[in-house]
Amino acid sequence: MKDAINVFSETGSLKKVLVHKPGRELENLMPEALERLLFDDIPYLEIARREHDEFVKTLSSLGAEAVYLTDLVAEATKNEEVREEFVKEFVDDARVAEEIDKTRLIDHLLSLKNVQMIDTMIAGIRKSDYTKRSLSDYLESDYPFIIDPMPNLYFTRDPFAAVGNGVSLHKMHSVTRSRETLFAKYIFTYHPDYKNTPLWYDRNYPHSIEGGDVLILNPETIAVGISQRTHPSAVEHFAWEVLKKAGFEKVIAINIPKIRSFMHLDTVFTMVDKDKFTVHPNIRGEMTQFVITLHGDELQIHEEHLSLEDTLKKHLGLTEVTLIRCGGTSVVDAAREQWNDGSNTLAVSPGEVIVYSRNYVTNRVLEDNGIKVHEIPSSELSRGRGGPRCMSMPLVRM
Repeated sequence: MKDAINVFSETGSLKKVLVHKPGRELENLMPEALERLLFDDIPYLEIARREHDEFVKTLSSLGAEAVYLTDLVAEATKNEEVREEFVKEFVDDARVAEEIDKTRLIDHLLSLKNVQMIDTMIAGIRKSDYTKRSLSDYLESDYPFIIDPMPNLYFTRDPFAAVGNGVSLHKMHSVTRSRETLFAKYIFTYHPDYKNTPLWYDRNYPHSIEGGDVLILNPETIAVGISQRTHPSAVEHFAWEVLKKAGFEKVIAINIPKIRSFMHLDTVFTMVDKDKFTVHPNIRGEMTQFVITLHGDELQIHEEHLSLEDTLKKHLGLTEVTLIRCGGTSVVDAAREQWNDGSNTLAVSPGEVIVYSRNYVTNRVLEDNGIKVHEIPSSELSRGRGGPRCMSMPLVRM
């Protein structure tokens, strides 16, 4: 399909978006493994799934088709040879303990029907669901999983980024999330609608970059966060590809604090209209950024020290911008709602966004600034520390 990917802005009318409905992977979270699996709490799956259904229902009501990650992977791996290749690569990426018979594990996964197989990969495999056959099976450690769950996968924003008419297929910062990009690899290699999509980055490259750090500000300009999870060398490689091949003119690499509360650039700010942005309440004063442009076959990097407001005005050609603070003017409200991703909005069209209902202070401030707000329930989805933008990867914006 020609131009199956078409994303040249953060706020253009959203027509197609990739999502993942949370599954049994959330019920395979255990308190002692939360930090390693990048969670702070254990969402209640039944409610989380209902909330996600409301998210998709809202998207549909606003003219955006939601396509599910598991469906695309199932369609991409119908061929038996591709399916076997996929399972073998998945088991290798899962870092299965040496004492586990990998051949038997691969055979177990391949014995399942395609959608069930993919759901099982995402959910993780408990030892209690895997028949003991050898002495080694009985003597292995007390850890209850053969393959860890993938609870972060409902944040489809991070494993890849749709940029222009291509995709940046990412290397994730954490081993915990590295398998997520494998699903995207098979979609963009074998799915009939997406297999000819150009790649601007590859999961096998040495340095990490994640989709929450990639914001397409307009058809000429991309902002990328140099963050806890995105390495400057990855930004440089990405910039070379999109400037040379994707039609963009500059990449603004913004240096943000390397801490959890500033995990990605989209926790610092998101674009809600051509001249309006939500912002983290602690963004003050000058920021260091590097403007990357292509001159012939060489990248040129220019360092700047400007406020976020002045950066946006200068590089987007705006006379004024409105920065909408998460939580408004209250320090308490700002801290609470930033924790629940109050500034992580998903624009479905210019000046129209989807937000979590629980961030009611920020939502009213958005409305006071002329933004049309669509609230979705979020008591359980928010426990994963990601908002509506995190839970979505736009495939087509017009």
